[in-house]
Amino acid sequence: MPKQTKTKVLVTGAAGFIGSHMCEFLVDKGFGVIGVDCFTNYYSKKLKELNAKEIKKKGVKLHITDLTLKNFSKKIKPNFEYIYHFAAQPGISDKVSFETYVKNNIYATQNLINFALKNKKLKCFVNISTSSVYGYEATLPETAISKPASFYGVTKLAAEQLVLSQYRQNGFPACSIRLYSVYGPRERPEKLYTKLIKSIIENKSIPLFKGSENHSRSFTYVKDVVKGLFTITQNPKKCIGQIINLGSDSERKTIEGIRIIEKLLNKKAKIVKHPARAGDQIKTCAVIDKAKKLLNYNPTTKLEDGLEEQVKWYKDNFCSL
Repeated sequence: MPKQTKTKVLVTGAAGFIGSHMCEFLVDKGFGVIGVDCFTNYYSKKLKELNAKEIKKKGVKLHITDLTLKNFSKKIKPNFEYIYHFAAQPGISDKVSFETYVKNNIYATQNLINFALKNKKLKCFVNISTSSVYGYEATLPETAISKPASFYGVTKLAAEQLVLSQYRQNGFPACSIRLYSVYGPRERPEKLYTKLIKSIIENKSIPLFKGSENHSRSFTYVKDVVKGLFTITQNPKKCIGQIINLGSDSERKTIEGIRIIEKLLNKKAKIVKHPARAGDQIKTCAVIDKAKKLLNYNPTTKLEDGLEEQVKWYKDNFCSL
């Protein structure tokens, strides 16, 4: 019998938080995975190197390349059936320039689209978007008008529309998935829970933006997200041309997560209030009816259990970074 070839998948941002989990899940399901990442200095390269080491052990071939360069793919053959586009300038930060968001979220996405169009066997280009495109309150279905309130949300919405415009123009097989407050092992160091765990373990204070303890969030465990994203490969035709919310429909206040981590570490956080952050979302709660219908999506991880896994991972890995 001839040897069966593996389904080939390209994952951008492969050494990042969610991208690295996606790579591992795909490999475990028997897919052949190529990853790309440019190791920007937005956060510690040591963390990305740790993630890269883990996915390489799984058999992922990782290319260090910058999607903002038009020739980023010169060493990568265009023979993928799926592309998962996680790479982006993430988060809401007044320390990141508008030009940086534009370059990493818009130009990079267009360059990737140009590469994707060369893939003759492409079944689906999965653009990873964000609930930040909705604006201050992300509690709406996919049909709602987007009202982003940050450079991040604006540029991610633009990237989403670049991808979907190709679908509208020529049937480019693509969809866009809007993620909600993803957390778990490998979470980026500037994100709340990683900062909180670090500050408590190191007995340091943690800044908290005024009013944010009462913000409600659709906290979504990373492995639930990855499972949902993988399901696209099981029936891509159902997803082409679609925008799909992927999060948790369980709404929790930020202060609840803080109290859970304090309990897990048996120590109170030293919180220092800072002025409110412009563009920060007040409330998110994912409307996931569409994801349930198209992807049979069913997030099951409770916040308490997911944070326990994140604390364990941090103690086992991140303390030495």
